[in-house]
This record gives sequence, C-alpha cells and structure tokens, in this order.
Amino acid sequence: MKKFFLFAFISFQLNVFSQNTNTYEKPPVFPECESESFENLKACFNNKINQFIFQNFQVPQVVSDESYKGDIKVLFEVDEEGAINIMYVDAVYDELKTETKRVFGLMPKVEPSTYNGKPTYVQYSIGIKIPLINPAVIQNETAQTESVKKVRDLNETVSQEYDSINKSLVKYEDLEYTSQLNIPFTHHFYARFDANMNGLGTNAHTAAKPFVYEEVAPYYDFEAQKKALVKGTDEWWSRKLWDEHLVEVQGKDFWFTIDPVFDLQLGKDTEADFSTTYNNTRGLYVQGGLGKKFSFSTSVFESQGRFAQYYNQYAYSLKTDGDPAIVPGRGVAKNFKDNGFDYPVAEGYLSYAPANFINIQFGHGKNFIGDGYRSLFQSDVASPYPYIKLNTKFWKIKYTNTWTSLRDVRPEVTEDGAFKTKYIANHYLSWNVSKRLNIGLFESVMWTNDNDRGFDLNYLNPIIFYRAIEFETGQDAGNAILGASAKYKWNNKVNLYGQFILDEFSLDDITGGNKSWKNKYGYQLGVKYYDAFKVDNLLLQFEYNQVRPYTYSHNTVVLNYGHNNQPMAHLWGANFREVIFIGRYDYRRWFADAKFIFGTRGFDFNTPEDSFSYGGDIYRNYNDRPFNNGVKIGQGNKVKTFNAELQGGYIINPVSHLKLFTNISFRNFNPEAETASTVKSNTVWFTLGIRTDLFNWYIDN
Repeated sequence: MKKFFLFAFISFQLNVFSQNTNTYEKPPVFPECESESFENLKACFNNKINQFIFQNFQVPQVVSDESYKGDIKVLFEVDEEGAINIMYVDAVYDELKTETKRVFGLMPKVEPSTYNGKPTYVQYSIGIKIPLINPAVIQNETAQTESVKKVRDLNETVSQEYDSINKSLVKYEDLEYTSQLNIPFTHHFYARFDANMNGLGTNAHTAAKPFVYEEVAPYYDFEAQKKALVKGTDEWWSRKLWDEHLVEVQGKDFWFTIDPVFDLQLGKDTEADFSTTYNNTRGLYVQGGLGKKFSFSTSVFESQGRFAQYYNQYAYSLKTDGDPAIVPGRGVAKNFKDNGFDYPVAEGYLSYAPANFINIQFGHGKNFIGDGYRSLFQSDVASPYPYIKLNTKFWKIKYTNTWTSLRDVRPEVTEDGAFKTKYIANHYLSWNVSKRLNIGLFESVMWTNDNDRGFDLNYLNPIIFYRAIEFETGQDAGNAILGASAKYKWNNKVNLYGQFILDEFSLDDITGGNKSWKNKYGYQLGVKYYDAFKVDNLLLQFEYNQVRPYTYSHNTVVLNYGHNNQPMAHLWGANFREVIFIGRYDYRRWFADAKFIFGTRGFDFNTPEDSFSYGGDIYRNYNDRPFNNGVKIGQGNKVKTFNAELQGGYIINPVSHLKLFTNISFRNFNPEAETASTVKSNTVWFTLGIRTDLFNWYIDN
C-alpha cells in the first residue's frame, strides 16, 4: 500500500432545529473545552471535532490507489444525552462511508447543547475533503460555521423539523387521571370511589357532579386500579382491546386519546307489537390536555333505536313542532323505519384551572347535584344543553355556579321553526361543617328573552341572592327555586343524605293546615351502606323522594324548570312519592346492579270532561288547577308504579368504559283510569348489548 501524506479541509455548518439563535443557547461542550469561555465554546467544539477526525480517519486503500480527491458529506446530531450520532453520509466509495461511520462511532460523549437551561439536540452538516491536512494549518477556515437553514436547504429543514416533532413523542402516561377532565358520570362507575370520598375526616365534596379527575385523585388511585385489571398481552390488538385507548399520543406539553363509541343492543319487549327492540349507536370519544391546567373532551354519537313500547310512547309524548319525538335524555329524533328513531347527539367541553382552587368549564352536556340516585335540585335526565360552570374550592367550601341555555320546544311556542330560548342560573354551596356533617344551599332562577332581555347580566354575579334580583326585575320576569341539602357520615361504611326543595314560600298557607296548592316543596331522604355486610365492593342504597303538586311549574309555562319537554330535576316532574332500593357489586371486571322502585304518581286526565292540571306535569300552567286547598300527592289520575331492573356484565375495557351486559327490566304501570296518556301496562324488557358507558340512561319513567 502506498503511503500518503493526508491532508484535510473540514467545513462545518450548524443548525439547531426548533430553536432561535440567541444568548440563551449554549452549544455542545467537547471534552477539554470545559474551561473555555462561553464565547469560545463553539469554536473549540469545531476544532476538537476536526482534530478527532484527522487523528482517527484512515483512508481506505482502494481510495488511495485511485488517488481520489473529493468530498464526504456528513450530517450528524448531538442528542439530549450528549451522544454524537451519524444521520446521513454521502461519498463516492462505500469504503469511505464505512470509515466515516467507524470514526464517528469512536467519538466520546459530550456535554449536550442547552436552550434556556434545558438539554436539547443540535444537528451539524460537515464536509470532509480527501486528501486531508492537519486542521491546525487552516484553523480559521475550519472554525467557520453556518446554519443549515439556508434557502437552498429549506425543504430538508422542514422535513427534519417534522421528524423532530415525532421524535419528541413519548409513551402515554395516563395523564387523564390527574387532569381537569370530567369523569364520565354513571351511577355505577361513581359507586367505585364513593366510599373513598365519604370516609370520616375527608374534606371531599360529593354532590356537584361530574367530578374532575384531579379532585378525586387524592382519594382513589385510578392508575393502580387500571393496572390491577390488566388483562391483555404485549400484542398491539390485545392491549387496545382490553387495557388501553385505541389511540394514545403524548408530547412535551400535550396529550390526547381517541376511542370508538358503541351502544349496540338487541332485546325483546313482551308487550310490544313489534318483534324486537334495538339500539345502534356509533361514535367517537376524544379527550386530551394542553399543559396541566387545560383539558378538553368531545363525543359524537350517531344512533338509531327502537325501545320498549312504553318508552317509545314516552318519547312521542315529548314531540316538538315538526319533529315526532325526543328520545329521553338524548335529544330530538326523527322517525326511522318501523317504530324507530334516528337521534344524533354531540357533547363536549373545555375545562381550565387558572389556579388550584378554581375550575372553569364551557361545554354542551349535563350536570347533577346530589348524593342520591335522584336529584331534586339539578339532574341529568334531560337532553344535553350548553353551559358554563364555575367550581371554586377553598377551606371547607366548594361553590358551584352553573349558567345554562335551555329550550322550550312545545309546538305552541315555536316561531318559524326556531325553539324558544330560556336561561337558568344555579348556585350550590357545599360546606363541610365537621368531619361528619355536610350542609348544602341551592338556589336557581329561570328567565326568558322577553323584551329582548337576552342573557340577563344580573345573574352573572356568582355570589348574590337570585330571589332578590327576581323581585327587582319583576316577579313574573323569572322563577326562583331554593333548596337545602345535608349529608351525615355515620361512620366509614354508612352515610345519610337528604335534600329539600322549595318552589314557593307562603307562611300563612304552610301553617294554615289546608294543604294549599302554594305548598310547593319536595324532599329526599337516603342512606348508603358501603362494603355491606363486610362484602367488599357491595353498595346498598335506600332512597325516598316526594314532591308536592305544582312544584317546578309556573303560570308562564316557559319559566318552568324544564328543558326539551323534560324536567331538569326529578324524572317524574312533581306530584309523586317513591321508594328506591339499589344494590351494586363489583368484582374485578365483573359487575351487577339491582334496582327496585315503588311509586305513586298523579297524572292529568286530559279529557273534555276534565282538563285540569293536577300538578304532576310541569309543562302545565298551575293556574289551571281544579282547587286551591286540599291538594295532596297522587291527586288526579292516581297511578301505582313498580319498576325493577337487574343488570350484569363484564367490563371489556375499563379505560374506554366499554362493557358487555345483559339487562332485564320489569315495569308495572297501573292507573285508576286509563286515558290516551296513561295506559295500563305490565312490561318485561330483556336486552343484551355492548356499550361504551359514558352517561346515565333512565328507563324507569
């Protein structure tokens, strides 16, 4: 082999992707450059790289024999750990490429570049000329650097920037469990951590729902529970089916997940004229976060369904002007084939916590206030609606403000196909008086856009008494409701709860003993027994509810406490009493529910001979009453009802809330007089399905 004097000329080009060149950048520091001043670090790094290549590069014999003269083009990076890695080599001879990779593989680790004090990566473009000379001879030339971001390299720069974004992604770390996202509100799922939040000595507030993950995280370890239920293997399809979101993406300051939504049911109603019941819901559920304080979620559903005959009839009774039905709890529906409905639904919200003590949400969905199965304050039985919610928590206080825009869809108030808009503002103050006792105060006011009033700014004040504003704006300009709640923790296993709602207060009528129609109030009493009879994860619940006639209604019907022809509180409206027994049990992924409801309700006759309002339908004018005194629960067409529901199943994916279930419900509806709207029935409804469980669906109307 001929021996050559080797000469080198090495030119450097430096490009720091996604960074701006300024005094907050620090270049990589090569060993032996640590003592250099900041201004000389770049030149020292360049010089040491040049020297290392000159000292270690051995020109292959085939190149020497050809007396080759030319360039080797090299693109390499210094990563966040200080490792020097080749990204691209271009040379005429493969032997030169191999030798270049060998030399760079020998390079020591360096101190990585930093930006604003945080390690980052940089990329270098280098040209190695053959033959080589000692870099010290032309040190001034070898020290020159220039940015790769020149016009001629623009396309390459953009491509590398895109790759750098992908490179920043990391494995998803279950960030939803400490986020500002709402925990999907279903009674069964919330029962999993209800006992944890109601332990003696906790300062949790459990009435205003849905909760955000961050406020439940101190009491319940969602991530540990998820790991305890892991079922899948390392195969991608197995993990996605049993244990993970379908799509999980996490970067430096963001994350999001995507899951499909299904509610596919097939069933049989023993009383229906049609052969089967079904529901066919497909959708998408997206949730994510930007930073630690901002979260978002959206879900879109496309559905077709045919339900038990009594449920279909109830949906038809909620019809609008131009639309045949409203599917209870979901929304406006069109006819679909034989006795079926087509009902699309969209929900979503933005959730932001500017400080640790406050959460602000803007969305389209539902809210619930109460510790029971029912709520006399604000329930989730109606269709989704737009809302703004403000949760403030400090000391032993949690204060919830909700402002909503609702719709009155009755045909008689619809104008040019547009539904009438009304607004509701709610306050709920929860105070943990002691480690056992919680007291809550509730206030609500409804108003409409009469006289182009729009959204009355008076009600934006979160700490004011709405009743006083109602008097200032005119008694008939709004409808105010007051309420109080209490919860007492008997011990770690038993707690008692209750609500009291007052729609109108007249002391003379209340104390007069004449059972005046003005005594518009209702109350709830309940008890929960956790780990009942020392059986882990067994919850037993008893609840009693009663609401007197005409509660929640108004002489200006649009000012009632309702939305989309459905009550905003109890499913049955008013003029009822009911007793509820509930049992819930979980064992790993298996679950079971049992529910029994006994009730007495008072309906209107709605006949030419008797068209009076007996106070059960909140969409009737209470001035249409048949009498002023002697008003009692169950008046009118008295109906005895019994609802029983048994459900069992298996949670397929606890992360996406996908479950396989079977449900059997029995409903006995026995009116004193059969009318067009009160038909005697005795229904058994059997259903088998697979469902993404994101919301409560009440079939006990």
